[in-house]
Amino acid sequence: MTPSLLNITPELSASVATRILAAKALLADIAHNFAPATFANSLGAEDMVLTDLILKSRLPITIFSLDTGRLPPETYDLIGAVDKHYGHRLTIFFPRADDVETYVRNQGINAFRDSVTLRKACCAIRKVEPLQRALAGKRAWITGQRAQQAATRDGLPLREYDASNGLEKFNPLAEWSEKEIWTYIKQNAVPYNALHDRFYPSIGCAPCTRAVALGEDVRAGRWWWESPESKECGLHVKG
Repeated sequence: MTPSLLNITPELSASVATRILAAKALLADIAHNFAPATFANSLGAEDMVLTDLILKSRLPITIFSLDTGRLPPETYDLIGAVDKHYGHRLTIFFPRADDVETYVRNQGINAFRDSVTLRKACCAIRKVEPLQRALAGKRAWITGQRAQQAATRDGLPLREYDASNGLEKFNPLAEWSEKEIWTYIKQNAVPYNALHDRFYPSIGCAPCTRAVALGEDVRAGRWWWESPESKECGLHVKG
C-alpha cells in the first residue's frame, strides 16, 4: 500500500489521531524516564512515521540507521531526504570491514542464499554487531515494529525487556495498522522510500528484498526463499 492507493475516511483519520496521541505520550515518557534513549530507524514507512513524531516534537532521542553496505539506492536517497526535509542528519553505523571481508572470503559474496545459517551470519555481521555498538550506553531503544507485519511479530508489546542488549525496548507503533501508517505519511507529507511505490512494503538489503504480489504478506518480499518462521535478521530476536 502507498499513499496514492489509500482512501482516507473520517473513521480512519479519527483512529490515526488517537494513535498519534498515544505514540507521542509514550515517546515523551521514554525521553523523560529512560534517557539516554535512541531510535533505530531502518528507513521503512513505520520508521519514517516515528522519525517525524520525534523530530517535530523535538524530543531528546537520538536517531540512527544501519548501513549494511548492500542497501538499495532508493534507501540512500531517503537518508539524504531526511537530512534535507528535517535539517537532521541521521547517525549511520557500518559493519566492521574486516568481518565483512572474512565472511565473503570464506563463504562467497552471496552466501546468504545458501542456507538460513549463512544468511543469519551475514545479518549478524552487517546488522546485529553494528546495532550493539549503536545501543552501547543507552537505557532504551525504540523500533518501528508492528504486530501485523509478520508471524514472528504476532503479539508484539508496546514495551519489552531486551535481554540480549540489556535495556528496555519500545515499539510505539505495535498496534498500528498499515492503513494508519500510510494515512499519517500522507497527511503529514512525510518522506518515504520510493520502493514502496513499486510494491515493496518491507525493505532491507537489496539482494534480500523483492516486490510482493497482490494479496501477499507484507514481509513476503524479505528472504522470500525462507519459511516465514525464520524471517528475522537477529535485531529483534528475544534471548
